[in-house]
This record gives sequence, structure tokens and C-alpha cells, in this order.
Amino acid sequence: MPRYVGAIDQGTTSSRFIVFDAQGDIVAMAKKEHRQIYPKPGWVEHDPLEIIANTNEVIGAALARANLTAADLAAVGITNQRETTLLWNRHTGQPLCNALVWMDTRTDELVHRFTSSGGQDRFRDRTGLPLSTYFSGLKLLWILENIPGARALAARGDALFGTVDTWLTWNLTGGPQGGAHVTDVTNASRTMLMNLASCQWDADMLAQFNIPPACLPAIKPSSSIYGEIRTVPLGGTVLAGILGDQQAALVGQTCFSPGEAKNTYGTGSFMLMNTGTAPVPSKAGLLTTLAYQFADAPPHYALEGAIAITGALVQWLRDNLKLFGAASEIEPLAASVADNGGVYIVPAFSGLYAPYWKDNARGVIAGLTRYATSAHVSRAALEATAYQVRDVVEAMETDSGIKLTVLKTDGGMVANELLMQFQADMLDVAVVRPHVAETTALGAAYAAGLAAGYWRGIEDLRANWRAAARWEPDMPADARAKHYRMWKKAVQRSFDWIDD
Repeated sequence: MPRYVGAIDQGTTSSRFIVFDAQGDIVAMAKKEHRQIYPKPGWVEHDPLEIIANTNEVIGAALARANLTAADLAAVGITNQRETTLLWNRHTGQPLCNALVWMDTRTDELVHRFTSSGGQDRFRDRTGLPLSTYFSGLKLLWILENIPGARALAARGDALFGTVDTWLTWNLTGGPQGGAHVTDVTNASRTMLMNLASCQWDADMLAQFNIPPACLPAIKPSSSIYGEIRTVPLGGTVLAGILGDQQAALVGQTCFSPGEAKNTYGTGSFMLMNTGTAPVPSKAGLLTTLAYQFADAPPHYALEGAIAITGALVQWLRDNLKLFGAASEIEPLAASVADNGGVYIVPAFSGLYAPYWKDNARGVIAGLTRYATSAHVSRAALEATAYQVRDVVEAMETDSGIKLTVLKTDGGMVANELLMQFQADMLDVAVVRPHVAETTALGAAYAAGLAAGYWRGIEDLRANWRAAARWEPDMPADARAKHYRMWKKAVQRSFDWIDD
């Protein structure tokens, strides 16, 4: 009997393959970063062929490190950066252009085109989403309108659309030789083309955006056997789970009951709250989205607060301003000063997402004086993450009517204890880090393992969850209020920077 489950975690900056055991512990892992391509201001691209090559490389590396073969895996799941948009030739497997990454803002004119006759929320009732450069549907429309020959190929079904999960699944299950062209409900819910109620492509949205149905993948549950992997070294293993990365983290954190929530700190940060089997419309600037669907069970929905830039701000300080050589160096630098020195950073590099949804906002550093140093700027960068999460938590409490009592956290930034303590201080609730921090990959493994019968049900998964660290709030209420008031003032300064 296979002893483990594998998970492909294809993220914004890297691809990873992680092998888990029945207790949800990591057996083996390999990782490789891919290029970030910036052709113009606001444009962000990835090379799809580099992503599939790196994925295959890390699969082989992780298996080799633990001396495993495909026969040792009961199933493999995929979790992926969401909204990143691809279109490729179904006969050759060649992309028609680079992937348009979720944070790419080249569709701002398309957003204006659709908001000018109906407003930003004109499609919220059926998609759960505001009009924004964030989502995949308008990125696909941009490709169809700007890449020569793309529309004709897509209309004939000779060009295939997909988010990264679809691209990986198609390649792993055969590519031009019969690869499965599918996506799951969580990724489909981020295109702005899926109807929240039916969990199928919405004919009116396709007509509004002029998207040819022939290019679209089939929408499947998040835990389901999609096909057999046909590529080395996983040949013969079933592909059985697909979840967008934030929904995968929700599953990995075993947030299966309404009101349970998690926040993932990565390139951006994303908070999701399970709202059960009925979608909850947001009036506070959040997204209504799919949480997961296991086999034929009813889909579960979530409220989501999406923050575009958190960990990416640390990368910017490292790569663009050269304040330190490695991302891990920001914590001791920030801790070398007692406070932020009056400095506040609003990292609206690609506009502001939840709860503001201001595409024309841009980043600002406020409160600079001659007193400010690189340490103060570094501390302000970490604090910006915590402030943005508080913005989302307050909106989520407004929409759901549920008061947050503890925040489950995961993602790369949770290793930063200064940030975790400041987050607890800003929220005035406990912040908890799980024993297995790789909850995104774990969620994909859980989805795949459930479909393959490796785990019997969600109670097996709940039994695996355990805390590794906990931070309690330790800041006077007046100090908390002042910090947050100054943050809100800085946010206002970022609005309307880009002229229409």
C-alpha cells in the first residue's frame, strides 16, 4: 500500500514538491524559483514552459532525497498561484504568450471599460467579485484582443485557457496527447466567469467579456480523480486534488466549520473564513469565493480578504533598495529599533485590494524625517503587513457577524516572530502558528488523499492539526489605536495617484 501523498505547490515565486505522511508531516521537499518578468510598469509575467520544467525538476529532486518512487504515493494534488492566466496551443503545447500574473495591472483599461457602465460591483451578485485587474477573465480578454491569432484559435478550441493548475494538469496527464483540460471550483471562482450558485461557467459573463466557450476547461470538484499522471517520475500516480493556494491553506488548517479562518502570509496575504454551504455577499469590500468541494458533497464557500503586497514588500526592500542581502535579515534589522520612528509604508504597488479596491492607488512612504533609518523603514514594512490584515479582519467581522477569537497563520512570513507579535498586538487576539507551516501544500495533499481513500474523512485531517507557537497581544489599547489611526491616514495618501 502507498505510504505517502505528494503535493505540487506552484506559487508566485517558486515551484515546490512536498511529500507528506498520514500524520501530515513532511517527508521530503524540493523547491526552485522562477523568473519574474516585468516588460513594462505594472506588467508582471511568468514563462509557462519554465514553470512546467521547474515543476518536473522539483518532483524528481524531492523523490530522490527520500529515495521514493511513484509507487510510494497514493495520489498527488496541485495547489497554485491563482488568477495567473495562460493560453496555449492544444496541438503543440506552446504558450501563445507569457502567463499574465495575478498582480499584473495591464487590464486597467478593460476594468474602466466595464465599470463605466454599471460600476465596479455590477457582476458581484453572480461572481462574488468586484471588477478589478486581479481576476483571470479580463486577463484572458486582454490576450484575445492583443495577441495575434489568439481569438481565432480560442474560438475553434485550438487554444486552451487555464490558470496554472489547468496548465500543470494538462501537461502532467498527457499534454497534446490527451491531457485533461480541467480546473476546480476554487480556481474557476477566481476567473469572474463562473456562477457562484451553479459552479459552472456563466453564459452571460462569457458574453459580456466576449470569451469563446471552446477554450474553457471543465470545472470539477477540488477532491476528485482527474486522471493518471503520464510524465516521469510520477508516471502511474493519480492526480486527485486541485485547490487554489489560499483555499488549499484553509483546508490545510482544517477550517471545515463556518466561522473558522486562516491568514496566509506570502508574496501577498490572504485571509479566508469558511461560511458553510451558502455564499455570503460582502458589503465591506471582501470577496465571496469557493472554499472547496470534496467529491459530490455540496461546495463550501468563503469570505476572502486579498492583500496584494506583503512578503513582496520585503523582497522590494532587498532587491530594489538593497537594505539587506536576504529576506531573513529584515527581522533583526527591524528589531534593532524600538518602534517605526513615525514611518508608515502603504505598499500599493499594483493598487490596493481588500477592503479598498483602489486600482489607481500607488505605494507611499509617509512620515519620513532625518531621524528615520533603514531599520525604521524595515520595521514599517513588517508593520504594514499587520495593518493590512487588520483592515481585512474588521471587514470580515462586519460581513460575517462573527468576532475573531484566534488567528491561524501560515506562509513564509510566519517565521518572523516580530511580525507575529505585532499582528497579535494590532488585532488584540492570539495568533497561532501550526506545527506544519506548509499548510498550502498540505491542503492539496489532503484533497488528493481524500479522493484516493488515503484518509477516511475530515476528522482524520482535524486530528493532524496541532499548534507550534502562539503569540498573545501585549500592547496598550491607546498605542494600538494610535498606530492604526496613523496607518489609515497613510492609506488615504495612496488613493487616486494614477490619473484616469
